[in-house]
Amino acid sequence: MSMIGEYLRVTAAELDRAIQDPDWALAFVEEVQDAEEESDPAPAEARHFSTYKTWDMLRFLMARTDFPVNVIHGEEPFAEEDWGYGPPRYLRPERVQLAAEALRTTNYAQLISGVDPAELTSAEVYPLGWSELSPLEWGRPWYDGLTQFFEAAARADDAMLVWLD
Repeated sequence: MSMIGEYLRVTAAELDRAIQDPDWALAFVEEVQDAEEESDPAPAEARHFSTYKTWDMLRFLMARTDFPVNVIHGEEPFAEEDWGYGPPRYLRPERVQLAAEALRTTNYAQLISGVDPAELTSAEVYPLGWSELSPLEWGRPWYDGLTQFFEAAARADDAMLVWLD
C-alpha cells in the first residue's frame, strides 16, 4: 500500500459544510475523484490533485526553505476520522493564496538546490530507496502540478482539503 498526498479545492460554502459534516466531505471527495478520474483534467482545471508518493519528499524540501504554509499536511483539522493515514485538514482561502504565492516564487530548481539524495535517505523520507531513483527530478512534475493547482485555487478564492491516503 502506498501513501499518497491528496488535495481537494472547495468553495467557502463547501468548506463550512465539510467542517460541520465530515462524512459529507468524504463522500464529496469520492464523488469528485470518481468524476475526474475519467476526465483527467489538467491541474489548473482540476478540483482534485495528488502529489502521489512525492508528498514526503516535497515536505522535506519545503521545510528547508521555511515554506510559510503547511501545504503537505494542511493546517487545521476538521474531522477525527482517518481518511487513510490520519484525519484530514484544511487550508483557508487566505492560506491557499499565501501558499500559491510561495509556490510560484519558489521554483523547483531552488527547492532542490544543494540537496544530496543521501539527505533524503538519512532523514528516512518516504518512500525510501533514494539511491535507486533519480530522486530530486522525480518530484518536479508533481511540484509543478501542485503549483498550478494552488494558483488556480487562489484565483478562485477556494479553500483546500488536504489528507494522506
